Amino acid sequence: MQPHSCGGAGEPVLPLGGVWGFLVRGQEEVCMSFVLSSKSDGIATVRIERGKVNAFNGTVVSELQDVFRGLEADGSVRSVILTGTGKFFSFGFDIPEFLSYSKGEFEGYLNAFTEFYRYLFRFPKPVVAALNGHTVAGGCMMAIACDHRLMVDGKAKIALNEIGFGSSVLAGSTAILVYCIGSKKTQEVLFSGQMYSAREALQIGLVDEVVQEDLLEARALEVAREYAGRDSAAFASIKDLLKGPVCEQIALREKDSIKEFVDIWYSENTWENLQKITIKS
Repeated sequence: MQPHSCGGAGEPVLPLGGVWGFLVRGQEEVCMSFVLSSKSDGIATVRIERGKVNAFNGTVVSELQDVFRGLEADGSVRSVILTGTGKFFSFGFDIPEFLSYSKGEFEGYLNAFTEFYRYLFRFPKPVVAALNGHTVAGGCMMAIACDHRLMVDGKAKIALNEIGFGSSVLAGSTAILVYCIGSKKTQEVLFSGQMYSAREALQIGLVDEVVQEDLLEARALEVAREYAGRDSAAFASIKDLLKGPVCEQIALREKDSIKEFVDIWYSENTWENLQKITIKS
């Protein structure tokens, strides 16, 4: 899907997803159906805006891919903030939508989703995740692919809770989680399916900072500017040295893990659990 300009500076704009906003003078802003991208002073902000819970489907993943490809190619962008809208960063997969998918269609979605989080994990510019609310399952997978995670204090939870409804995880998300918090803590997170508060997540390294809700945007900008001030070529090189070997490891197992994920997803017990999950629009 191709991006389009949202309007002139200072004018109200309506993204196709239906959320009103205003352009800030000096910013460039691009809208898609569910992803809003703005740029100011070398910092790009990518915001997911899809209903109340920002659930992922094929369109959201495709739009994120398109936006980040554009930001990679844009020499004026030195760092990126990824965030959500409302009380959710992301609920994860749009499970009710995927209940209508065939195995082949769902596998196609997973191929696109995993391709994007691997790309995000290795993205050559700094990516700061500003976790504005609940960050669950696939949403958590996306968050841990970022370089730095800030999360709002309070009621918001973060989790890879797939085991709770009988789903497996993916080779890529597992390897990235090990990179972020180590093998032992990864086992605890995945085996328990625990929903962590921001402060609990900070203790195990799942997030890097906990901030008050009204300070999230300002602190995310501050961190993004700190990263932007570093030599871009050196940063990209070091990041690739750190994360490239992880991606090479993921490539050996991701395809098989997707097939196993699909088989478990469509198993009788898991399918029954999935049908109980609802998303309020």
